[in-house]
Amino acid sequence: MYLKKAFWSDTLTSSSDSQTHPQSPVGELVRSLDNQRLYREVTLALRTGLRDARGEFSFLRVRGLKNILKFLRSVAEADSTINLFCYSQSIPDLQVVPVLFQHSLKESEDQVIPNLDHIFTVNRIKINGPSTDEEVALALRVLEGCCLLHSESTVLAHQHRAIQVLMNVLSTRGVLEQGACLDALISIMLDSSVNQMDFEACNGIEEVALLIRDRQADENLRLKCGEFLLLLLGHLNGRERSPMALIHEDVRRLLGEKSASLIWAASQFGSTLDPEQRLTALHIQARRVLESLDLY
Repeated sequence: MYLKKAFWSDTLTSSSDSQTHPQSPVGELVRSLDNQRLYREVTLALRTGLRDARGEFSFLRVRGLKNILKFLRSVAEADSTINLFCYSQSIPDLQVVPVLFQHSLKESEDQVIPNLDHIFTVNRIKINGPSTDEEVALALRVLEGCCLLHSESTVLAHQHRAIQVLMNVLSTRGVLEQGACLDALISIMLDSSVNQMDFEACNGIEEVALLIRDRQADENLRLKCGEFLLLLLGHLNGRERSPMALIHEDVRRLLGEKSASLIWAASQFGSTLDPEQRLTALHIQARRVLESLDLY
């Protein structure tokens, strides 16, 4: 669901600009009504998407996740809607991250039925269909969006063992899910020391290094691993008392001196560049990292 702009908002803005006293009672009332309308749309979009995301069948969950992802992209267009989304995540019934880990990202061993007693009784047991590749990839994209828009979502992710779940996805799933997983890992580790500590405890750098060194792996996935290392090291550089203080030594040990030096130097790129230029620079530097690995 996309958030719609109120049809009277342009008229209100133009009339306010032409008046010497823009903070009129009428203007304040209209703005208050507009905020209430936006909040209703936010809550409606979340309730509708989460209802499907909790579904028993994968096609229902996929539909819900697609709607939530469209909603998050719409939310990101304005600070006012971002603030409303952040407020909504303080309400348990509207929180997105727990639903992701309770359904789409639920580990397979959690869905195993220990015995057959339920078959011979009248008590109904709810069994959810397994998550498809598309569903897992969508859930990871939704997780990434939630953590980027709402920093407290990283705390919710930690409460659901997010790093352990994502590392399992990275080591067992296909290319589609692995690429989305690397992006989600970056988003949940930004400014989250507990998630960074979990990543280090899970030997996350070793898992990423294993993928990027594998010449038989998908090239786009290897490039994504290079981008992941560049973003992670760039974010941690210069931070005091980082939980991942030894990451430079780990990268040097796993990838070699030349590649580690290149990653360290490239991670300093373009803080003055605009977002599109930074993305282009990131792709170029990741390609160079990959080439340095293939040469030695």
